Amino acid sequence: MARLDTTPLSVLDLAPIRDGGTVADSFHDSVALARLSESLGFTRYWLAEHHGLEGIASAATSVLIGHLAEKTSRIRVGSGGIMLPNHPPLVIAEQFGTLETLYPGRIDLGLGRAPGSDAATMAAMRRDPHAGVEDFPQRLAELEGFLGEARPEQRVRAVPGQGTRVPIWLLGSSLYSAQLAAHKGLPFAFAAQFAPAQLDEALAIYRRDFRPSEVLAAPYAMVGLPVLAAATDERADYLASTARQKFLGLIRGQRGRARPPVATLDWTPMERAQVEGFLGAAVIGSPATVRDGLERLLERTQADELMINTDTYALEDRLESYRLVAEVWQG
Repeated sequence: MARLDTTPLSVLDLAPIRDGGTVADSFHDSVALARLSESLGFTRYWLAEHHGLEGIASAATSVLIGHLAEKTSRIRVGSGGIMLPNHPPLVIAEQFGTLETLYPGRIDLGLGRAPGSDAATMAAMRRDPHAGVEDFPQRLAELEGFLGEARPEQRVRAVPGQGTRVPIWLLGSSLYSAQLAAHKGLPFAFAAQFAPAQLDEALAIYRRDFRPSEVLAAPYAMVGLPVLAAATDERADYLASTARQKFLGLIRGQRGRARPPVATLDWTPMERAQVEGFLGAAVIGSPATVRDGLERLLERTQADELMINTDTYALEDRLESYRLVAEVWQG
């Protein structure tokens, strides 16, 4: 049996805002995709915290998680991730404790330490730009304490939150989070959907240094990656120009909304190489091409789970891509 046939697949939604669309449209699209993902058998549906970005609507991540959990019934819903340095651990424990109480057994708490924004926005949120970065392990331990069973000496308690034991994941695109996840015995998700360069090394470190814990007896690694399936390789490549335009704009300091696909891009050889670096783990093509690409990635990484992010301009193309992926996944 092929490895893909037995590997759980999940969905990462960046809640994109289309050029010519609205934030309300983005939320409507997320509901449609979450419901489809549930019907197709995907394991979990995560949203990412970003702030001050014209093209991403998931700034109030926990609020949107609650909205999507209410609009679905079985699929796990969570963060991919919450940027812990932006928040007091007590507040995150209260938010996710509330979610877990409302939607028991369905909430995940993925954590990162990147700003999720530009320098000016980060300054508006954190005040101290170094807060939560150097002391991330301490903040993580504090959060774990607020979600675990209350201790007799504990002076501050998360209500709701205390005792809910919301599953915590560590996310990252470098070696730091892999090392910390291994040390803590937590599941680890590598963000190869935008920064695949250290994927193999991070997974190797995580598995080598993993220490069993109360929550996990053996390492569990998930890989996030860009996937776009369409009827033909040519159609998929054309639709992928939306994502390429996004990364090209990022390189040029021009962050904007999702743009319609184009037949050709006006870029320099260096810009093209940089964009291809961002999308180095991407699997793009017809159903047969996508199945082959996912199988090769699984063989290379031995990932326990894949989390797919599909970036298209039109909702219909995005939904169709997930349908096609589900077909090749489930045979």
